[in-house]
Amino acid sequence: QLQASGGGLVQPGGSLRLSCAASGFTLTLDYYAIGWFRQAPGKEREFVGRIFRGGGSTSYADSVKGRFTISRDSAKSTVYLQMNSLKPEDTAVYYCAATRVVLSGTYDEGNYNYWGQGTQVTVSS
Repeated sequence: QLQASGGGLVQPGGSLRLSCAASGFTLTLDYYAIGWFRQAPGKEREFVGRIFRGGGSTSYADSVKGRFTISRDSAKSTVYLQMNSLKPEDTAVYYCAATRVVLSGTYDEGNYNYWGQGTQVTVSS
């Protein structure tokens, strides 16, 4: 299982950094792509971004491009989601998930095998 942490309440324009780490198994980032997803109240869960295994290429949803950055620390088997210039519409529960699917499949949450419990991010003044 994965564990996402670092959520909280932040004002519009502020920043947060979420972390994603494994519990109960070794998250070898050379073998797993890590995706970030979010679900706002009353809405379906949506893709936020992902960092692919191996070389670590990243991809982001248009709604967060230029504001969010995914990085990883392989030594710590931890992936981060740096969120800047936060907006009220970024309010959601954020989840991280792991997959070994090919690159083109990393946008589909159905291809992810391991999920975390999520962490709440609230952007409000």
